[in-house]
Order: sequence, then C-alpha cells, then structure tokens
Amino acid sequence: MSLHNIRLEVMKTMEKSVDSFIDKYLIPVEKIWQPSDFLPDSREDSFFDEVQELREVSKELPYDFWVVLVGDTVTEEALPTYESWLMDVEGINQKEGSPWAKWIRNWTGEENRHGDVLNKYLYLSGRVNMREVEITTQYLLNDGFDPGTDRDPYKNFVYTAFQELATNISHKRVGKLAADKGNVLLSKMCKIIAGDEMRHHLAYKEFVNEIFKYDPSEMMRAFADMMKKKIVMPAQLIKQTGEHMENTYVEFANAAQRLGVYTAQDYINILSRLIEGWDLPNITDLDDAAEKARDYLCKLPDRLQRVTDRMVIESKRQLFTWVSPEGIMT
Repeated sequence: MSLHNIRLEVMKTMEKSVDSFIDKYLIPVEKIWQPSDFLPDSREDSFFDEVQELREVSKELPYDFWVVLVGDTVTEEALPTYESWLMDVEGINQKEGSPWAKWIRNWTGEENRHGDVLNKYLYLSGRVNMREVEITTQYLLNDGFDPGTDRDPYKNFVYTAFQELATNISHKRVGKLAADKGNVLLSKMCKIIAGDEMRHHLAYKEFVNEIFKYDPSEMMRAFADMMKKKIVMPAQLIKQTGEHMENTYVEFANAAQRLGVYTAQDYINILSRLIEGWDLPNITDLDDAAEKARDYLCKLPDRLQRVTDRMVIESKRQLFTWVSPEGIMT
C-alpha cells in the first residue's frame, strides 16, 4: 500500500472518533462565551459611559502592546485562510456529513469569535487606526497561507498542535500585561481566548498521538520534516501600507519579543513539550529512517537553545501605521 493510501486509511479510521473529539474538546454553541459577553451593550443607556471607561483604561497600555494586540487580532481574523487550507488536507472533504469537515467547521466556529471580540475592542478603544488594521487583514487574506505542510494530514496536525499552543501562550501573556495595567476587561478577554486555544491544542495533540499508534514511522518523519522547515507563524506574510510594507512581520515579532509575549525561547519550550507529550523516546516499531528522525527531534531543543542564547533582542521601537505614537505610552 502506498504512503498516500496509508494516510487515507489512518484518517478514515480516526474519523470514527470525530464526534467524541468534538464532545471532548469543543463547547456547544449554547454554552460557550460570545464576544458580546465582554463588550458594552449598545442597547443599554450605560453604553457610552462604559465605552468611555474602556477608552480611559486603555490609555495605560504602551505602544508595543498595541502593536502586538493588532498583530494577534489580524492573525485571528485571517481564519478563512486557515479553514480553507485544512479543508483541502487529504482525508478531509467538504461533503455533507463528512466527520472531519464537521470537526473543522466546529473548530472554525470557536476560533471565529477570537477575531470578532478583539476587533471590536480595538475599535472601541480608540487607540489604533482601524482602517490600517483592516487593510492589513485584507492583505493577509489576499496573500494566502502556506505552512509548508502540503496536503499531508500528519504534517498539518503537527503544525496545528504547535500553533495552538503558541497562540495560547501569546494571548495568556497579553492578558497578564493588560491585568498589570489595571485593564480587567481586556485581561479577561485574552485569558478566555487562551483557554480556547489550549483546548484546541490538546485536540490536535491527541490526533497526532493517535496517528503514532497506527503509523509511527511515517508520523515521526512528518514531525521531523516540519521542524526542519521550521514552524512558520500564521502572520508570516503580514504587511502594512506604503513604505511600512516591508519587514512588518519581523518588526511585529520584535515587539512581541521585547514584551515577552512570544519569544524564541517559547518556540523551544513548545517543541520540548510536544516531544514529551508524544513520548517520542518510548515509541516503538520505528524503521531506520524514523529512528534517525526521532534522534534529530530529541536533540533539536538543545541545538536551538544554543542559537537562542546568542540572540540579541532588537531594542529599537519601530512605528506602525496601525498605531499612532501620539498619546500612547512608550
């Protein structure tokens, strides 16, 4: 049987458990939070007073914070690109009743709320240029997204397990920074988004764990291949207008590194957690190539650590079209 057919067979076997995955890792629409739960209610007479309070509290947050929050928001709002990519993975189809398509749609439904609530908060805060933010979002959607996984379900699940944990870390730390500045509302929003991302991470982590049971050698090679290519961030192609268009992602990443929201060290820590979580050292029945792949993966955190220890964080703050420097703390 070809590698292609083996992957399809594994996906077919796993799809019998999709409903249980949904029950375990996703929350029914009637029970999960919605963006309006965290924002002033425009039907109420107190709406304008609540918005004014939101705007006043938001003034305490520094420039790099707003850069990172905008970048995180735009990344979340590019969700249609991620959904279309996953729907094209081998073993997943969009026919009505397809278990994997059902998972992706339900996952998308949960993820969609993240961009919604963050976008509305940015708009009400009055601290950013929403038109520039919207332009950046449209650019990111227009340019598409290629995580280097092709249509391989094994690689896609590795990528998503990694990315969901990365976004959990980022949102959680943004929430902590907001709390430190007394912004209780934004802190709660970011923390509950982080909780969603952790549930999603655990789901994709379990998918990979299941594949290791059915097809350990190919799963090991797929994991190693993804790490050799490096896990690219969804915001990799993010850009602004005019002279600011180039290097937007690099400067956004520098701001996140300066704030400690998401760092090179986090990348290493996530990799180590996945290696431990999938119990790579104790996986059996590997062929020679997969043994070499495991050896590469288990040694990779130390290799990356040596590089990270020599890194110098860019201290110079860059200006973004999204955020005006006037009136925002440094």
